[in-house]
Amino acid sequence: MRKIAITATGLILAALLLSFCKPVVRMFMSPGEPPAGQKGMTTETPGIHVQVVAEGLEIPWEIRFLPDGDMLITERPGRLLKLPLPAPDDSPVRPEDGHAWTVDSVHHQGEGGLMGLALHPDFAANRLIYLMHTSQKEAGQAVNRVTRYRLTELGPIDAKTILDNIPAASFHNGGRLAFGPDGYLYITTGDATQSELAQTRNTLNGKILRVTDNGEIPPDNPFDSLLWSWGHRNPQGLAWDDSGRLWSTEHGRSGLRSGFDELNLIQPGANYGWPAIEGDATESGMHPPVKHSGPDYTWAPADLAWLDKRLFFGGLRGQALYATRIQGEKVAGFHAHFVEEFGRIRAVAVGPDGMLYFATSNRDGRGRVHAGDDKIRRVDPADL
Repeated sequence: MRKIAITATGLILAALLLSFCKPVVRMFMSPGEPPAGQKGMTTETPGIHVQVVAEGLEIPWEIRFLPDGDMLITERPGRLLKLPLPAPDDSPVRPEDGHAWTVDSVHHQGEGGLMGLALHPDFAANRLIYLMHTSQKEAGQAVNRVTRYRLTELGPIDAKTILDNIPAASFHNGGRLAFGPDGYLYITTGDATQSELAQTRNTLNGKILRVTDNGEIPPDNPFDSLLWSWGHRNPQGLAWDDSGRLWSTEHGRSGLRSGFDELNLIQPGANYGWPAIEGDATESGMHPPVKHSGPDYTWAPADLAWLDKRLFFGGLRGQALYATRIQGEKVAGFHAHFVEEFGRIRAVAVGPDGMLYFATSNRDGRGRVHAGDDKIRRVDPADL
């Protein structure tokens, strides 16, 4: 009996070890090898010219471009940077080459801190910007809030909180901000590690929210609330295609069973199923993703950008820049670029020059730090 018990224990340990080793094996795959379980995806590592435009950053989270061409960047520990954009083949800029301002009341812990950044649609006239960041209340409770500022040469001033008391946690804070073509502000929130909140309509967690530029409820929102969609785990990317449709990237399950990351086409009022459904599973009243990573591979998808009928998004654990060609409501092509070449990729943005910009997040405690990290790189999307 003792021998049988030992054998059973050994089998259990072996199974756990195999589950743990899957992501480790993926980390050390050759860059040109398509990840297992990624049907329809090819990896691309040609000799593409990539220029480093900024370096010496600390966990950059968002990149926006000002009308004069300068970059506005949030760093998760709580710094807002305004940096000039170097010309092709110029040396990369560093924080000391521009302006750096500390944002008040930022609480940087785990995945929380200074996150999303959006420019008001009429920024050129009113100079208004919006920041999403984690703060601590008097009782020590962490919350996420969205604050509006006026950007001046002396930094952001005239702070006005437009949305507050979004429960925060060390993980799953969402954090993306973007104004849609309708002029409303969209905000992603994570489930703050409490998955049941995503399926509770009267909470702000696990949602995509839609508000006016003053933080009020738009008259055509579903449910007469701030909610635009729900049933999300940790959405971190927002982008609109040429038809004005909203797409979002979302983190799937984590831990030893990591996988089922998602690309979703967002419909107003729709429920995207977390935690009830994953992958291709269906349930009445819930929307499965347009594309998912499968059960054995993790993108950990972050920022999302639309360009030339393609969606580009960064992969944190996937350590890649992903490109998806969209036809109708389906993904017609899926490519992974720079796999494990630069590390964890979070921020992705289209520049005023039509080039694609992406930033690493290697100093966030989960990546291997390269010399000069973190960096923002520029690449011609025609080469991808």
